Order: sequence, then structure tokens, then C-alpha cells
Amino acid sequence: MAIIKPMIRSNICINSHPLGCAQDTRNQIAYAVAQKAKRGTKTAAEGGYAPKNVLVLGCSTGYGLASRISAAFEYGADTIGVSFEKEATETKAGTPGFYNNMTFDKEAQKAGLKSKTFNMDAFSDECRQAVIDEAKKQGIKFDLIIYSLASPVRTDPDTKVMYRSVIKPIGSTFTGPALDMMTGKIAVQEVKPAEGDDIPNTVKVMGGEDWERWIKQLKEADVLADGVRTLAYSYIGPKYSHPIYRDGTIGEAKKDLEARAHNIDSSLKELNGAAYVSVNKGLVTRSSAVIPIIAQYLGVLFKIMKAKGTHEGCIEQMERLFAERLYTADKKVPVDSENRIRIDDWELDPAIQAEVDKAMPNVTEETVNEYCDMEGLRHDFLMINGFDVPGVDYTKEITKMNEID
Repeated sequence: MAIIKPMIRSNICINSHPLGCAQDTRNQIAYAVAQKAKRGTKTAAEGGYAPKNVLVLGCSTGYGLASRISAAFEYGADTIGVSFEKEATETKAGTPGFYNNMTFDKEAQKAGLKSKTFNMDAFSDECRQAVIDEAKKQGIKFDLIIYSLASPVRTDPDTKVMYRSVIKPIGSTFTGPALDMMTGKIAVQEVKPAEGDDIPNTVKVMGGEDWERWIKQLKEADVLADGVRTLAYSYIGPKYSHPIYRDGTIGEAKKDLEARAHNIDSSLKELNGAAYVSVNKGLVTRSSAVIPIIAQYLGVLFKIMKAKGTHEGCIEQMERLFAERLYTADKKVPVDSENRIRIDDWELDPAIQAEVDKAMPNVTEETVNEYCDMEGLRHDFLMINGFDVPGVDYTKEITKMNEID
């Protein structure tokens, strides 16, 4: 038996809280259910324009989990999810995603929704085959595939070579403020430019090769429905982060992702299908927390957007993506000139960014609480791992680490 408290090292939380993760997942489900009532959303069974069978690759946290929740609990879809999690035992905690998936499956069952989650390496052909076999066993074809994988490593299924991604600038060293979200301390952090195979390796991991392979194999197995859509998620962000992100190694991978979206889109035309990259809003994630400049920028952004009433977390963002982009009344998907869905429109609103520009130079350790939403940053950072979640008694002793009820 133990009372679990967050263990934090350099903007990384290295443990998780089972009950907190479960409650956060339930809170997101409650939001989707409330939005269904508020918007009057109709499921396919109710005669609405909605997905029926959804595959979510990277389903356990962040945008992937929120997408699965929106699809299931607002739109009534049956779902198959894939993520690679460390499973809990009675005495050892699992990863946050392990508890999120467990909770999602339990709540889906209660709601009468079909739900199957695979704890497998989504980059492997074995995983693809397991998903195909499950689809055929259920007698379904996917009408929506969400690709939301984020991993530092990927093993090529053909060569068995493992590639590692890096977050580095290209051409010159990047220097920026590293804001400690728990203490408000600001250090100056330098990141050396990419060298050797850093760029191609990062593209191998974070680019669109694996997404394209998934769609190809699903199509060949005849488990894609007529009119199927597939989405992968990306980020552009503000000028401050471009040197380390959009113009860096990760940016090269995202450009590859966007290029391959066009290939996938072409391959789906015979099924009347389409492929999109959705550019989403910046949020606190396990990776963004350790990138220089990002934490400070998000702190400033959150404060401004909350004051305007336009701030969104994962579930709010994905619910709006489904309702106002994917499943619109006229059945058309609004896109930009590059065929990308822009759900980062509120973040990159020129008026919002103008306020960000005014605030950013003024952030110091003395003024950080004035210009940054430190409370919001800390909350989001902790919540990813099941801490600081409304409705959870953190003084309660946990007897079994592999249970959530």
C-alpha cells in the first residue's frame, strides 16, 4: 500500500497515478458526452453523418486518446486502438497510457460500444496483421484511421534497423529559455545542430513512411470502407519555436508526413477516400515540456487564450476537429492551400500572436507569474501522468497498482 506523489526530474514526470489517469479519461469522456447533447450530434445509428468503425494508432494519451473518445462517445463509433505501454503489476505502476486504455475500454463497454485495444508496437507488421485479423473477425471496414504515433524510436519492418529521432536545429546552434514548469526558474539552454544521420533518422521515425505503410496494408487486406478518411497530426507553431521545431529535424519529418499525405490521398481515391494532415494547437506534452522556448511560449499563450476564452486542451481541440472539420453539415472538410486541416487557427490568430509578441520579451524569473499561466502549465504537466486531476483523493493509499476502480 502506498500514497503516490509525482516524481519529477527536469520537466519530466517519471511515475503515474492509476486513479488520476482513470479519472482524467472519464472527465474527457464526460466532455464528449456533454458536447453530443449540446451540439445535437447524431451517431450513424441515429441517422447522423458519423464514423462507424475507427482505428486509432497511438490511442493512449494526448490527441490520440482524445480522438478515440470523441469518435466513440460523441459519434457512437466502435473503435480499435493501438499503443505500446508498460503494463502495471500489483506492485509496480504502468505508464499513464496503460491506465487510460484500461479506463476507455471499461467505459466503452458500459456504453455498449465495441472497443479493442492492442498493446503492441504500431510500427511492426505483426501489429498491422493483428489489427487486420481483428477487423475481419468483427466483419468491419474502417471509415476513419487516426495516426497519432509519437515515439523516439522506430524499427524498420523490412531491414530491422532501429532508428532514433532527435529534436535539433539544422545548420546552427539554437539558444533559448528553458522554463521549469514546477519552479518557474528559467535557464538558458543550447541545442547543437543536427549532425551525421540525425535528419534522415528523425524522418524515418517521425515522418509519414509508417503511416503510408499502414494504409497500404489495410487497403490490400480490404478492410477500408468506401469514403474512408485518414488523418495524421502535426504542429507548426509560432516563429519562436521554428528554429528548433518547424525548421529543425522534427520539421523535416513533418514535411515528409505532409508529402506522404498527398500520396495516401491519391491511393484512396478509388475508395472515394481522402487523407489529411491536421495541424493542431500547441499543448503541454511529455516531449514539448523539454524543448527550449516551448514551455515559456505555451505559458504566455495559455494566459492570453484563457483571457480571451479560446484556450483548448486535447479533448476540446479534437471534439472541435470532429464537429467543425471532419463531420460537417455539408460533408465537406475545410482545408488550407496545402490540403491541411487547420485546427490551430485560434492559436495562430494574428491578434493572439501579437499579444504573445508583446509578452515574450518581458518574461523573467521575476515576472514569470505575471506573463505566464504557471498554474495552468503545472496542472497540464501533472495531469498527463494522472496527478492534479479534479475529483481524485490523492491521500488515498493504492493497494494494487494494476487496478483503477
